[in-house]
Amino acid sequence: MKALTKTDFRFDGQKSVYHGKVRDVYNINDDLMVMVATDRISAFDVVLPKGIPFKGQVLNQIAAKFLDATSDICPNWKLATPDPMVTVGLKCEGFRVEMIIRSILTGSAWRSYSEGCRELCGVKLPDGMKENQYFPEPIVTPTTKADEGHDMNISKEEIISQGIVSKEDYEVMEDYTKKLFKRGQEIAKKQGLILVDTKYEFGKRDGKVYLIDEIHTPDSSRYFYADGYERKFNAGEPQKQLSKEFVRQWLIEHNFMNEPGQTMPEITDEYAESVSQRYIELYEHITGEKLDKTTESGDIAARIEKNVSEYLKIAKH
Repeated sequence: MKALTKTDFRFDGQKSVYHGKVRDVYNINDDLMVMVATDRISAFDVVLPKGIPFKGQVLNQIAAKFLDATSDICPNWKLATPDPMVTVGLKCEGFRVEMIIRSILTGSAWRSYSEGCRELCGVKLPDGMKENQYFPEPIVTPTTKADEGHDMNISKEEIISQGIVSKEDYEVMEDYTKKLFKRGQEIAKKQGLILVDTKYEFGKRDGKVYLIDEIHTPDSSRYFYADGYERKFNAGEPQKQLSKEFVRQWLIEHNFMNEPGQTMPEITDEYAESVSQRYIELYEHITGEKLDKTTESGDIAARIEKNVSEYLKIAKH
């Protein structure tokens, strides 16, 4: 099976390129962004040594679908998806904050809570909550985007007082975050899923706040299966999840959490194939559609280059 783990395109009007952990972003004339969702996969802030076939396509197509399904709530950066692994959109000045919204006490929030923490990013949490319990209403727990290492939790008050984002812009982002999440939960419910938590990124262009980057993908969100949620919660059992968590769990089982002295376990072709199958399952469950796998044939990079170049030619005129 083929996987795209590296890109090195030279598009017409290209000013710069940013190679992220998973995405490669090409700046076209300081006006458009060509975002390529590669098949790289990261966990514990490190990129795994082998790509996962179809992963980029899965993430790109889920994000595109949800950007279209929420465009009435707030403006977003997407203009087109000229290739299954590519979104082209407006270049915005990104805010140095990620807006995280949670409806259920789980993951890192539960770990902090179980250690006695009763305040998260300035939000007070009630006593006596159990793991995987719904909050009275969804809570917004932002983080600041770090240049290196982990993003840091921060409160709304700190963001505004430190001048990271103006009060006016923050309130717009917070309002959009709550509305986008509500829509995401409604769509998930129709697919027999619970959108547990997610993150949104926003940017600004011509004085207007835009939703940027991916949205409601299994890499940026956590989904539970609705069927069995109540029974598992009452029995104190782990919930069945649709997210990238299964990769993290596999690494933990193989004694890797990117801590000093630990070595990355070998990623066999069989394991990469099994992760690929999970991503395809995620796609089909979240969207209710079959994934088009015909994209695997031929030279993936050459196809992308051709499709994007043709789009940029048309966009110019």
